[in-house]
Amino acid sequence: MLSRLAVFGVTVLLAGCHLALFDPRGDIGMQERHLIVVALGIMLAVVIPVIALTLFFFWRYRDTNKQATYDPTWAHSTGIEIVVWGIPCVIVVFLSVLIWGTTHALDPYRPLTSNAQPVRVQVVALNWKWLFIYPDYGIATVNQLVVPAKTPINFQLTADSIMNSFFIPSLGSQVYAMAGMQTQLHLIADEPGTYRGMSSAFSGAGFSDMRFEVKATSDADFRAWVASTRHGSGTLTHDSYLTLARPSVNNAPATYATVDSGLFDEVVNQYMPSMSGMPGMRNATNRAKE
Repeated sequence: MLSRLAVFGVTVLLAGCHLALFDPRGDIGMQERHLIVVALGIMLAVVIPVIALTLFFFWRYRDTNKQATYDPTWAHSTGIEIVVWGIPCVIVVFLSVLIWGTTHALDPYRPLTSNAQPVRVQVVALNWKWLFIYPDYGIATVNQLVVPAKTPINFQLTADSIMNSFFIPSLGSQVYAMAGMQTQLHLIADEPGTYRGMSSAFSGAGFSDMRFEVKATSDADFRAWVASTRHGSGTLTHDSYLTLARPSVNNAPATYATVDSGLFDEVVNQYMPSMSGMPGMRNATNRAKE
């Protein structure tokens, strides 16, 4: 009865869970799922025998078991030494090879091999929303990321102020975005669909609502979306960016038909006025936030 209740309880608790990491929709996500499964298998290969042997020794050498051998002078066993040292050494060697290979294969700076021309997206983590700039198309979005499926997406990421973590669980990987710095991430969606994007690092009061929608479309639909966005309204200039950068929560998705050239670089360099193309941007941004 207890075991049935335990299974029922676990089933109820997990009924609403969507384990995106174990249902990937991109090559990077699939490699990371494989790595998670392998790591879990290695841990279970150690944990399960230890638990089983612990229970066995409790039972075998209990006080009421008069058949157990009592040997107070016992001090050494070559067989036990081989097991307790040999198995960990094998695991360490295996993990070393695994980590070396996957560290290079899943390097976020490593471009993905594909016949399709990559799409560049510049990401700015704001408080508490996401800004996506498409420099090759001159458009931008807020809290909505539209990409073509089966095409590598080359992300450049930074933050306006507080450090944040960019994460699309179905596509794999997460990378931190920090103010005054930029980093890279390469992902791909293997099939069209709508996926969940989020911040996976606590960054203040609006953190829980810092989500965005990822739409992977066909090439034709992506080109149509770009054309539609270009004919839309909204211009993201330096001044309008200062307004956008003000802290806010639950922002509805928005699009911009045009974006000032070099805006992403200005955001990165705003904490270095002498190197920025927009001197005093940091002070102006702070005034806008106030």
